[in-house]
Amino acid sequence: MQSEDLVPTSKRLRPPVVAVTGAASGLGRAFLAKVASSADFRRVVAIDEQRGDVPDVTWRVLDIRDPLLANRISDVDVLVHLGTDESLDTDPAERRRYNLRAAQTVLTACAAARVRRVVLVTSAMVYGAAADNPVPLPEDAPVAAEPDTGLVGDHLEIEALVRRSLRAHPGLEVTVLRPAALVGPGVDTVITRHFEAPRLLVVKGCLPRWQFCHVDDLVSALEAAALGRVGGVVAVGSEGWLEMEQVEEISGLKRFELPAGVTFGTAQRLHRLGITPTAATDLHYVVYPWVVDGVALREAGWKPAWTNEAALRELLELSEGRHAVVGRRLSGKEATITAAGATVAVIGTAAIVRAARRKRRT
Repeated sequence: MQSEDLVPTSKRLRPPVVAVTGAASGLGRAFLAKVASSADFRRVVAIDEQRGDVPDVTWRVLDIRDPLLANRISDVDVLVHLGTDESLDTDPAERRRYNLRAAQTVLTACAAARVRRVVLVTSAMVYGAAADNPVPLPEDAPVAAEPDTGLVGDHLEIEALVRRSLRAHPGLEVTVLRPAALVGPGVDTVITRHFEAPRLLVVKGCLPRWQFCHVDDLVSALEAAALGRVGGVVAVGSEGWLEMEQVEEISGLKRFELPAGVTFGTAQRLHRLGITPTAATDLHYVVYPWVVDGVALREAGWKPAWTNEAALRELLELSEGRHAVVGRRLSGKEATITAAGATVAVIGTAAIVRAARRKRRT
């Protein structure tokens, strides 16, 4: 007879208490709203620097980087950490410091408070985007992304923290969700800004395949992870992918092809000048494939509610009226750039570069 057979069924099946960091806004708020009234959780604890507007939860207002976090989660069974800074507009070094300190504090506090399970979100970008990537990538594919100053670098560092934490605290269970290109209200990334351009950049000799993950699907995957239905490293995304021709047909946007050397060399120069918010390596994710195969979730009975086609259509609707080139959001006179002008902007952004240089001289 197994020891667990001696435990009363009612106690074994007792719903867990779940805590959510970053609960007042963004993905944290979306997940909180989903689980607030769920019978699968005994109680829901919301943690953020300010009180949010979701009712029927227990709000605990504090900075998640505060070591006192351990004292505030002593009654928690599962913690879903969504208190990360994903903004392209935050200073990269400041964002890196915040994200790593927050993740480190959460992992340490959960181990100290004997929280049974921690769930974090990084990105499928950690697999890296490359012309020779298999389509789709298996979940156990090696992490091959290039460390950089952008969000991909943040995700790589956070996952390294997780590995160290698992070695230091073997009793702690950690699940890492790696979503495909995220889409939904409030999502602003190098991927979404790619579809704000007048033309879709393509590297000669390699066409991307497009896979999306709607926020709604990520929220439902987070719920499955919080309940222990999946564990370890879990990829999340819509089923299958879109070929470039399908993306062009749905979006009405035409491709613009450039040699890889010109594309990445120019992008790196623009980033060094402070003109574009993302490193040149981030462009890999809009020109090379990084489609994932979510085997773990599929075997757990999870299915995405959004298709890639529907997710792309929503992305286009949410991007309407916005303009960006090489990840840089345009406004004012810059927003009047035509498709032909945008072509010039992609390979040199000459007018913007000259303006930046004149500004530096004055």
